Amino acid sequence: MDAGKLMRTVASGARPKTLAAGIVPVWVGGVLAWKLSGSFDLWLWLCTLFGALCIQIATNFFNDAVDGKKGADGEKRTGPRRLTGTGDVSFKQVITLGALFLLGAAFFGFFLWSARGWPMIAIGIPSLFLAYGYTGGPFPLAYRGMGELFVILFFGLVAVMGTVFVQTGQWLPEAAILGGQVGLLSAVLISVNNFRDREEDAKVGKNTLAVRLGPKVAAAIIWLEIKVAALLGIAWLVMGYPLFGLASLPVFVLGMRIIWGILTLPADARMNRLLALGALQLVLFAGVFHAVAAFF
Repeated sequence: MDAGKLMRTVASGARPKTLAAGIVPVWVGGVLAWKLSGSFDLWLWLCTLFGALCIQIATNFFNDAVDGKKGADGEKRTGPRRLTGTGDVSFKQVITLGALFLLGAAFFGFFLWSARGWPMIAIGIPSLFLAYGYTGGPFPLAYRGMGELFVILFFGLVAVMGTVFVQTGQWLPEAAILGGQVGLLSAVLISVNNFRDREEDAKVGKNTLAVRLGPKVAAAIIWLEIKVAALLGIAWLVMGYPLFGLASLPVFVLGMRIIWGILTLPADARMNRLLALGALQLVLFAGVFHAVAAFF
């Protein structure tokens, strides 16, 4: 593979439009840690961020390779074009790229382990394993209807609480609230993607929740993810930070638009705009949360 094709392959396989799900939990986790402790270690935060992004990009490459091999992302796919399923890049090459990003995650994880010890191992090993186990291995989570749960746990609770722990050395209840919100908003992206692809996924045995439960229940799950994420903002009143609840405002506004689109749009390429709105919803949530922490 020449250098130009390699760059295009990495740019496509990394799925840049999805990377907000890896950036936001580390972003808001760092903000929360600074707000609660009054201190901030930029180097450890950067190691956390790049480690998280490496794991997410590795997951994307493994997902591309395994789904492509199983026939889930062929030429008829209504979502963005994939590498393996369309034959643009070989299965082996995509798997290799995923493995390289896992090595990158381990590299940054070494510095986190040096700073915080065994809890980083306890977080890191399952994260590295599930980067492949999300769609590959003997029990692929995405093929068993566990994709949303995986995202809520690892791109929400684990990522936010882990970021706060790296900065403060403490496991804090505030981080659990924030992690729940971020995880649910990140799960919206997976749920919308699976809602759109449910017919194609059913043909290749990818039993996502949308396939298992049907479109009505799948739409209700997306509604629930958005509403619970927004309503968790009330918990900030109890924690003594009521203004953090303002971060839920973009969720109420954009969330209604996403839900309306799920109920009215056909399950084809037109639903891709809902994925963009979901990513925007996540970023605006983080932006408002940061602004409130900085100015109030």
